[in-house]
Amino acid sequence: MTMAENTKNKEVRTTDLELKDRLVAVRRVTKGGRHFSFAAIVVVGDEKSVVGYGLGKANEVTTAISKGIEDAKKNLVKVPVYKNTIPHEQTAKFGGAEVFMKPAAPGTGVKAGGAMRAVFESVGIHDVLAKSKGSSNPHNLVKATIAALAQMRDAYTVAGLRGVPMKNVFNG
Repeated sequence: MTMAENTKNKEVRTTDLELKDRLVAVRRVTKGGRHFSFAAIVVVGDEKSVVGYGLGKANEVTTAISKGIEDAKKNLVKVPVYKNTIPHEQTAKFGGAEVFMKPAAPGTGVKAGGAMRAVFESVGIHDVLAKSKGSSNPHNLVKATIAALAQMRDAYTVAGLRGVPMKNVFNG
């Protein structure tokens, strides 16, 4: 199963969700040398395992942010969260950005950089260890982090795919 197929299976509708938005980055872009516009990347989530990201471009910062929020609501993904952390280690790449994340003990907190931290807080993960390698471009970091989270599988999913009872997933 490719990554695109895996994320399509977990898409979520925004009708009954209460989403909170987090601004990851705002960048000033020049067109023709003197004309400025703004690009904003925004992460939205319900802090209960649903997250999405969006990019908004406009001549004003507030308009760019609101466009980013609307775009993020169209790209929501459901993520398995197990005891306020992730179920297993995961890596993912997007462009030049590569992310590595692993579960952490309760009370550890979110040990991650700015762009990754916004994604983890929006999805409702409170304990995780994460590292970004390669590019520090916030656009690619957010996309790589969400791709890694979308590839996560919980124990119930693994048991269903293997066709075995839950106790056999951990005990072999």
